[in-house]
Amino acid sequence: PGYFHVPSRDWGNPELAAELADLTGEFQKPKYFDYDASICAHGVNGKIACRQCIDACPAEAIQSLIDRIEVNPYLCQGGGSCTTVCPSGAIRYLYPGLRDNGKRLREMLKVFQQQGGKHPVILFHGETYSPQMYLQHYDNLLPLEVEELGSVGMDLCLSALAYGALQVVLYVDEQVPRSTRDNLGAQVEWAQAMLLGLGMDGTSISLCSDEAALPEIEATNIVEMAIHDMPPGKRNAIYLALDHLVAKLKPAVDRVELPATAPFGEAVIDAGKCTLCMACVGSCPGKALQDGSNREVPEVFFIESNCLQCGACVQTCPEDAITLQPRLLFDLEARNRARALNSDTPFACISCGKPFAPTSVIYKMQEKLKDHHMFGNERALDRLKMCDNCRVVDVVQDPEAMGGQFDPQKNFRQ
Repeated sequence: PGYFHVPSRDWGNPELAAELADLTGEFQKPKYFDYDASICAHGVNGKIACRQCIDACPAEAIQSLIDRIEVNPYLCQGGGSCTTVCPSGAIRYLYPGLRDNGKRLREMLKVFQQQGGKHPVILFHGETYSPQMYLQHYDNLLPLEVEELGSVGMDLCLSALAYGALQVVLYVDEQVPRSTRDNLGAQVEWAQAMLLGLGMDGTSISLCSDEAALPEIEATNIVEMAIHDMPPGKRNAIYLALDHLVAKLKPAVDRVELPATAPFGEAVIDAGKCTLCMACVGSCPGKALQDGSNREVPEVFFIESNCLQCGACVQTCPEDAITLQPRLLFDLEARNRARALNSDTPFACISCGKPFAPTSVIYKMQEKLKDHHMFGNERALDRLKMCDNCRVVDVVQDPEAMGGQFDPQKNFRQ
């Protein structure tokens, strides 16, 4: 709405120009999205990390404001790709929302099973496609029309399996933009890796772009219907679905490696490089990296379920000490447990004895500054081992540092 496409062959057509002049006025257009900047992983402290939604939008309606994004509601055509690729759920599709689609999905599968149906196959498709051919050949097919196919991600697909579907197929017709197809392909690739780790057939979730036969899936993949309703957050929806599948299938492994760019995984810290400066903690939008401010020992803790694999910590770390590893832990407790990635003993001030910094930081500072002219003698170098208060006192009392001899009686230098 609000746009009029003019083919290149009609440029300069006076009749068309006159027709367009009569089309001025007002029109109503829905706002297809909701954006929560507080959980957005786009940028922190002037550094850009995640730009998935910007790259995914076929209408180019999203732009960077460095620490956040901005969506132009007048350019937005409601394609839904931005909401699917967003790792945190900061941008959400509204018409319909995730919970609405989840409710439709669950009710459809529930009624199908109550009427004696077996081995249900969910077919997600857009408004422009009619699944009549499939319906003629598959009596267990349940077509589910969505406003935009690009809004269907792992959250809905995995939830469909948790609600008792044998198979989930996303029908991609010629009306779906190329970029949206690529994004859906990535979602399916990540989901298939998870399913293989669970011991399921990877093609339990697949894309289809022509009216070919659907992949044959063993009925052993079906699990008992989950009782939970669809939660509002996409990550919660994915975790709830996976936890149900794990509980029913009891996989032989406790984790699965995921393809690059997947929004789940761990951060790995090189203890030999890390100075525990906590820059990564301050930059993490998902609160996966946390400090030990309520503990006596300097530590960086990590909660894997919160990690978005956005790269903000990698961008922020001054020592290049952090790498990301896409993966998924099947164990709920391990995924939610805070574990230490790096720790150090606190260094006590050599003057007053107060702990004030990690020991490794003090020794690394001494090593880097030992040849600096301001730390040319032993006393100046030892000053690095003092807390901020004692360091100031020592500088004032050091004639070489201040220039001239300090007279404590007169409180000035001579």
